[in-house]
Amino acid sequence: MVVRGKFEFDLNTLREMLIEMGSLTEIALAKSIDALENQNIEKALEIMEEDEAVDNLDEEINDLSILLIAKQQPVATDLRRIMVTIKISNEMERMADFAVNIAKSAIRIGDDPLIKPIETIKKMHAIATEMLSLSIKAFNEEDVVLAKKVADMDDEVDNYYGQTIRELLELTQHSRESMSQVTQLLFVSRYLERFADHATNISENIFYLVKGRHYDLNN
Repeated sequence: MVVRGKFEFDLNTLREMLIEMGSLTEIALAKSIDALENQNIEKALEIMEEDEAVDNLDEEINDLSILLIAKQQPVATDLRRIMVTIKISNEMERMADFAVNIAKSAIRIGDDPLIKPIETIKKMHAIATEMLSLSIKAFNEEDVVLAKKVADMDDEVDNYYGQTIRELLELTQHSRESMSQVTQLLFVSRYLERFADHATNISENIFYLVKGRHYDLNN
């Protein structure tokens, strides 16, 4: 019973680290969009420096997971929970990298006036952030209904992504000088679209955790 108690404690530690990782990723994305909109280079640099905390959590989750598998030889259900935690951690690490990439785009744009308000980008950000927040909640509560809701929201991000691309490419027809900034904003839109895709991947992992089989929620 003592061994099982320690194992449960370690499983809970994994869960708490993953939730913290999700929170840091959400904050990083919010700061990156704010840095882009307000052309705040200092904030963009902060995001790049703070990404190390997410990377460290990803490593800690992987290390503890491997240790648990090696020492405890968990039964199928527990093993699935550990493996899903590793996979979700990897998804979040990549999501945090997209926040860093957006910060880099903000730095490249610098203090040149934005060629247009980034309203559709902000809408993509709002939905993507909600997807991450709900996916963390779905993981914590092992709620497949909530996980499915997250996956369904991906279509909204895709629609805004298409709209943003059309609007930005139209701008280049009137001003070739804006091409450099348009390119960066296209990158930002792509990063947000990929961020949402990874949130959907998290949802798929939650389905696997609860149901014990893989589901493709991207279709």
